[in-house]
Amino acid sequence: MTSARPGVRRKTIGQIFGIPLLTALLSAIGLVSALVGDGIWDSVSWVMLLFPILLCGYCLRQAQK
Repeated sequence: MTSARPGVRRKTIGQIFGIPLLTALLSAIGLVSALVGDGIWDSVSWVMLLFPILLCGYCLRQAQK
């Protein structure tokens, strides 16, 4: 049976996988830039790898509310 329940909204593929794909992409860019070189590449890697940490902190704060 595939009857829809009242009050339940279906999500699109973009809504389901958007944030995880963005997190994976930014993490991959951060890891590759850390391996590529020094100087500006180190800064790029720090910024890109900081995103998943900030996202976890945001989600934890939202869960506490």
